[in-house]
Amino acid sequence: MEKKKIIKKSETQTEKFRFLADKAREAGAADARIIPADMIVVEERVRLKCRSGCPSCGKYLTCPPYAPDIEDFRNYLRDYHSALLVKFKSPAYLDKSIRYCILRSLFDPGAQPAQKEKAIHFIMELSENCQHIHRTMLDLEKAAFNAGNPFAVTTISGTCRLCETCNIATGICNHPTMRRFTPEALGINVVKTAADAGMPIRFPAPDNPEEIAILLID
Repeated sequence: MEKKKIIKKSETQTEKFRFLADKAREAGAADARIIPADMIVVEERVRLKCRSGCPSCGKYLTCPPYAPDIEDFRNYLRDYHSALLVKFKSPAYLDKSIRYCILRSLFDPGAQPAQKEKAIHFIMELSENCQHIHRTMLDLEKAAFNAGNPFAVTTISGTCRLCETCNIATGICNHPTMRRFTPEALGINVVKTAADAGMPIRFPAPDNPEEIAILLID
């Protein structure tokens, strides 16, 4: 009996927030699904990965160590019942010659000039799309807020690109109303969460990478 109640509640939440999934697709998302918030997988090792190779770590106020502690985020997450999982397909083209060595192509002094040029072009295209995702997710957050969900808050995909240089010297964001964290900075295992929701992302990345952002709704 209890299981039937849980299923019924999940179906009700899906119907209630369907307009957000529809709005995401209208904005260009490849897929969007309402999921129970407790399906979001949070793991300590995700932050370890951030600190073990991501060149953005420590350089942005949306990344570790400026993002909330994982245990704090787990506590925040317990107050939410539903979330919107949104998948975007990037228009950025990932050439096969750099697919397995993007960071090496960018930062290794021994990298071939042609590889470095392809990597720079890919990162620039990816960054532009991340800005589009940022704006789209903020629009979805606003729509959820205006529909009676005052604690709706979104994550973004990729490094924040609101400013050319992040204001970490003072620790004060130049765009506080737009500042949002990436799922990874909060410890979210995006790969596992997306797979469990039936919306997997592929690794290694295809020619046009897939990106995920999450909106916590209520």
